[in-house]
Amino acid sequence: MARLSRGEVIDPGEVSIVHVINRTVRRCFLFGDDPMSGKNFDHRKVWIEELLEHFAACFGIDLLCFAILSNHYHLILRSRPDVVASWDDSEVARRWLLICPLRKIDGKPAAPTEPELNSIRNCPVKLAEARQRLSNISWWMRLLNQRIAQRANREEEEMGRFWQDRFRAIRIIDEESLLACAAYVDLNPIRAGLAETIEASDHTSVQRRIETRQQLAAASQNTGVETNSTSFQPDSTISTLTPEQRRDRFLAQLTIDEANDPTGPVANQTSFRCSDKGFLSISNEAYFELLDWTARQFCPGKSGSTPADAPPVLKRLGLEKPAWLALVASFEEMFCHLAGRCDRIDAERSYRTGRRFRVRPSARELLTSAA
Repeated sequence: MARLSRGEVIDPGEVSIVHVINRTVRRCFLFGDDPMSGKNFDHRKVWIEELLEHFAACFGIDLLCFAILSNHYHLILRSRPDVVASWDDSEVARRWLLICPLRKIDGKPAAPTEPELNSIRNCPVKLAEARQRLSNISWWMRLLNQRIAQRANREEEEMGRFWQDRFRAIRIIDEESLLACAAYVDLNPIRAGLAETIEASDHTSVQRRIETRQQLAAASQNTGVETNSTSFQPDSTISTLTPEQRRDRFLAQLTIDEANDPTGPVANQTSFRCSDKGFLSISNEAYFELLDWTARQFCPGKSGSTPADAPPVLKRLGLEKPAWLALVASFEEMFCHLAGRCDRIDAERSYRTGRRFRVRPSARELLTSAA
């Protein structure tokens, strides 16, 4: 069956959370040890992380999670047209010219000049186009994939396709599936046998968050500030680090407290990410605990005891242990275009044609039994 157009699944004018996956051509290991050529391409993972940092700082899109493996990568992105709408014309022009610069200095985008800014902000057509693209996930992916492919082909003096196909996108429509998807992404290196623990999972968002927590813990030894609370205390209120020092500075804040957090766009005041809005109603520590518990279920032979009880967040969400583990193990196979509980998917309709979305039998059976 032909894949649906992303315009039927994602409305660019609405805030949407989307899990995107992209694979290299013929599933060759073009980001790691490639057995065909005998070469190691781990440095390309750094290329992707650098572009993710740059895009998170410029686009009107929140980067929630990421994992970069040897032949593919996963991202969880949240489009923020509401944040882009709060930017004035000069800010829209500046950000677009940093993404697609007219000039570079030492290989990095040069700060746009007034004439360059005027070329966009004084043209209503270009301005409207740039404003729309800044919160468009397809444009994020288009530019990310294009730049990695071009750089890799130049490096190997090759021509032709680098990516297997257009990227796959699954829109996430409820908290349960968002938590499962985040765990699926962050645990990918462990499931692939590339790491044994979440803190050793290189090129993942969870490693960045753990490194920042370690930075805060080290800083608290000098200040006496407690950083291991499991409350909904935002990172910004306990941080003794400058934004530049934080390893997770370009990632969206993990914790959201819907009862007390400010409403609206909550645009970030630094130059590292789009907004300060969280996305999961649990603390960083509770999330790390859940990932660690889940990883131990995947690796029963791993040293250390497996906790008898699952973390309490699963009980709050109404997910049984077998259902949770099945979701995290096979998230990409469970869902086609939308990810969520079956009743939520059944209630959704295509933005263009009004058609229903298909729920795969495996997902319907699992989530119905877990309800």
